[in-house]
Amino acid sequence: MSRFRWACCALIIAAIFGAGIFCGTRWGQPDPAAPETAASPDSPDPAKTAPRAAVTLHDSPLPQNATASLAKETPPLPGVLEAAATRSDMPFAPSSSSFTLCKLGKGDGPTVLIIGGIQGDEPGGFSAAALIASHYTITSGSVWVVPDLNFPSIIERNRGLFGDMNRKFAFLDPTDPEYGSITRIKAILMDEQVDLVLNLHDGSGFYRPAWEDSLRNPKRWGQSVIIDQEEMAASRFNQLLPMAAKARDDANAALLKPEHRYHIHNTNTRLGDVEMEKTLSYFAVCNGKPAFGLEASKEFTTEYRSYYHLLLLESFMRQMGISFERDFELTPAGVLAALNSNLKVAAYDNKLVLPLENIRPSLSLVPFKKDADPSPRASKPLLTLVREKDKDNWRVAYGNRTLTRLNPAFLDFDDSLDSVEILLDGKTRTIPMGEVVTVEKSFEVLASPEYRVNAIGAQKEKNGTEAGVTLARKDFQPRFSVDKNSTTYRVEFYKGKAFAGMLLVRFGQADPNAKEPLTATKGPESALGF
Repeated sequence: MSRFRWACCALIIAAIFGAGIFCGTRWGQPDPAAPETAASPDSPDPAKTAPRAAVTLHDSPLPQNATASLAKETPPLPGVLEAAATRSDMPFAPSSSSFTLCKLGKGDGPTVLIIGGIQGDEPGGFSAAALIASHYTITSGSVWVVPDLNFPSIIERNRGLFGDMNRKFAFLDPTDPEYGSITRIKAILMDEQVDLVLNLHDGSGFYRPAWEDSLRNPKRWGQSVIIDQEEMAASRFNQLLPMAAKARDDANAALLKPEHRYHIHNTNTRLGDVEMEKTLSYFAVCNGKPAFGLEASKEFTTEYRSYYHLLLLESFMRQMGISFERDFELTPAGVLAALNSNLKVAAYDNKLVLPLENIRPSLSLVPFKKDADPSPRASKPLLTLVREKDKDNWRVAYGNRTLTRLNPAFLDFDDSLDSVEILLDGKTRTIPMGEVVTVEKSFEVLASPEYRVNAIGAQKEKNGTEAGVTLARKDFQPRFSVDKNSTTYRVEFYKGKAFAGMLLVRFGQADPNAKEPLTATKGPESALGF
């Protein structure tokens, strides 16, 4: 071979070793372990859209005992993180080009990293992860949660807008639209504080070690705890099989039906499973991080899938010595109620706030600022504002669901009003902009010469304003309500023609039974009668 050919070969080999990682494996690491569960490989979707801008990571601050920060850019490697100030009841700032990292606990003891949403059409997994982030308090140890790793695909109910993200951990071209997200989640996976990784999926049918029927056989993935090998070289939690067996047994002790039972699925990835070598879990294991794939069956609706995921997650946390509290009952009904509680989205520094429980399918003439991004914040992960394609309209997305569509009125904004004085059921109160206030009988916005009040649907203006006017529920036309029960109405404030903010008045309480499952469309989930 000529010297020129030898030189070319040397350059290629140097490039491969210089990268440090090939097919998810770190060169020189002893006994590389196995890959991940990945979503079931029997239904990968090809990329369906043209490439978009690279994905950005947002680390959202949380209430309770959580810490987080906000990354402003997406450099090839993790950049500087800054603290993000936010109103306490709007802790999450997701967007269609980001994922959220929530850090719960005090940083003492072991740390588990929980990942949901690597495939956008698996709501059981990402809903369970979101519940951990928003409804659990970690009292010892640490829990890091990424509930929305592939958020652009989640809000489009698509397995992967740019191909299967869970097949991009062996090698990825820097021009790939998801290169930024993959680079950052790899850095999080390899963080020295992370002791164990749990990747959540919804899988087809029911995994069984032996063939039973077309829905229950070794090629199915649902209701399984996935390991890549029985043990690995790690400082702790290195016995994968016993931990998986304990989680399986704990879940099987709380089955809703006997046929829902869990099994362990050992993929033995390093023996030549080319697909599994590309996955997030294999990357984690090859870099010394014990990793498990948790699969709930796609035969269930979202709340049943999330119920089973949470059984497994709580088992792993207990095995690690992580203690926790949750604020709902662990039943499918409790899960569904938690998923649909406290839904609220805000924009433009809380000038625009929408409570979303039982919201109407569309709202008209919603104030939006001219030529400005709304910078949405939300009360929960998976909840955000999304611009409709090729339109000026927006929608509120919650995971795979669209809760409502917004037809904006584009206005100038005024920033001079922070709060207003209201006579509420006979008592004077100061109400900050963006609040939802409960009215038993009546309210009156106390007059201010600088601001005009428009109570949407009331039509009781005096001199062009509804300030100084007593308003009760009977004064509002139901078709202008925010919610389907006609209990909640917008009260907007203007300085001249500029929008200065809003608050919402809610007469009585919304129907507590008006809840809908997160599943966007009916499908095979209903096959078993749920």
